[in-house]
Amino acid sequence: MPASPVIRSLLARAAVREWAWWRLPWLLRCYVGAVPLVMAGLIAYSASQTTWRQDDLAKFGLLLGCAMISVAATHRNAYVKPGMVRDFITAWVLPAAILLPPVYAMMMPIPLYLLTQSLAPRPRVIYKRLFSAAVISLAYGAAALLFRVFPASFAGSSIGAGRHALTWTVAVAVCEIVGGRINHLLIVGAIKLSDPSVRLASLELNREALQGDFAEFDLAILITVVVAVNPVLAIFAVPTVLLARRFMMHAQLLEKSRIDTKTGLLNSSTWENEATAEIARATRTRSPLSLALVDIDHFKAVNDTYGHLVGDKALRAVTDALRSQLRAYDLAGRFGGEEFAILLPHTHQANALIIAERLRTRIAAMSIRVDDEDESGPLVKLTVSIGVSVMDNAGRELTDLLADADTALYHAKENGRNKTHALTSSGPRAHLAQIAPAVFSAPGSPNR
Repeated sequence: MPASPVIRSLLARAAVREWAWWRLPWLLRCYVGAVPLVMAGLIAYSASQTTWRQDDLAKFGLLLGCAMISVAATHRNAYVKPGMVRDFITAWVLPAAILLPPVYAMMMPIPLYLLTQSLAPRPRVIYKRLFSAAVISLAYGAAALLFRVFPASFAGSSIGAGRHALTWTVAVAVCEIVGGRINHLLIVGAIKLSDPSVRLASLELNREALQGDFAEFDLAILITVVVAVNPVLAIFAVPTVLLARRFMMHAQLLEKSRIDTKTGLLNSSTWENEATAEIARATRTRSPLSLALVDIDHFKAVNDTYGHLVGDKALRAVTDALRSQLRAYDLAGRFGGEEFAILLPHTHQANALIIAERLRTRIAAMSIRVDDEDESGPLVKLTVSIGVSVMDNAGRELTDLLADADTALYHAKENGRNKTHALTSSGPRAHLAQIAPAVFSAPGSPNR
C-alpha cells in the first residue's frame, strides 16, 4: 500500500542528506549548525542546575501563552518573509530572562518559532527557524546572567518602590540592550557569511529598521516592568504588542499593495499611476520619453508543457533580466499574464530601441532549468516580442503611448515573433521602425 502524504513528508525530513542545510557554503553551514548545538548544550546544563518551582512554571506558562497568542494573531502572510517582519518575540523573552531562572528564557523561543513555522503559508526552511530560535536563546540567556550580576540594592529579584524601581528598570534596559546586540551580532555573522557584499548599513540604519528596534526595546522593558508588578497583567500587554506590530507592518503592507507578487515588479494600477505622473513631468519639462511593451512568446506552451510552477520560474527569470538591463529610473511593471510595460524617461526612440534589443537578446540567450536538482534535465528557452512607442509631441497621454506600443507589438508578433518594432506617431500618420533580430531557437524549445 502506498505511503500517505504525511508519512512521505516525514520520511523526506528524515533523509538527513537531503536537508537544505547541506547546500550551504561550508563555513556558513558550520556556523548555522554550531549555534543551535551550543544552545542545546547550554539549555541542558542550565536545566540541570535549576530548581523547578511551581510558581516559576506558572509564570513561564503565562508569558509563553501570551507570546503564542501574539504570534498566532498575526496574519499568516506576515510569515512569508520573516526577515521583513517584526515578530516582537524578544519582548516576551526578556521578562522570562529577568524574572525567572535563565533556562526559561533560553527555552521560550523554541515553541514560538515552531508556531511561526506552522503558521507560514509556505513553511520556511527549518534550519533557518532553528537558527533564529537558538540566537535569541543565547542572547537572552546572556542577558539573564548579566541581570544577576547587578547588586540587590540596584536590581534584585523583584522590583521595589521609589529609587529602587528606577534603578531596577535601568538594569532591565541594560540587559535588553546587551541581549539585543548579541542577537544582532549573531544574525549579522550569518548574513555576512552568506553574502559578504551585502551592505548592512542600508538594512539597519533606514527609518523603518530604527523604528522597529526602538519599538521592540520599549515593549520589552514595559512588559517586564508590568509583569514584575503582577504577572497577570501580562494579559493586557498582548493588545499593545499587536497594535505595535500592526503599525510596523503598515509600510510593508503598503509596499505589498503596489507590487505584483509573482514578479516583484509594480502591479498594473501602480505602474499606470506612476507612468502618468512621469509623462506629465516629461511634458512639462519637454523631455524625451519612450514606452515599451514586452510580451513573452508562446508562454502558454511553457505552462502546458512543464506546469505553472515552471511558468512562474520563467516569469521571475524574465523579471531578473528586466532589472539587469534597465536603468535605475526606468519604470517596469507587470501589465498582464506574460506582458510587461516599461517606461523609459529621458529616452529618444533610437536609445529606446537599443535598450529593447539588449533586453530581447538577453532573454533569448537564457536557459531556465525545469528542475534545479537535475542538471541534465530539460531547459526552457524563451523569446520576447517588444513594441516601442515614443512621445514626440507635447499633447500625448499614457493611453496614446500604450496604443502605439501595442500596435508595434502586434506587428512584431505577426512578423515572426522574437523581434523589436517601434511606432512613432506624428500627427495623423504613423510609421513602423524595425530592428531585424538574430534568430534564437533551440531544439525542443516551445518557440521553435
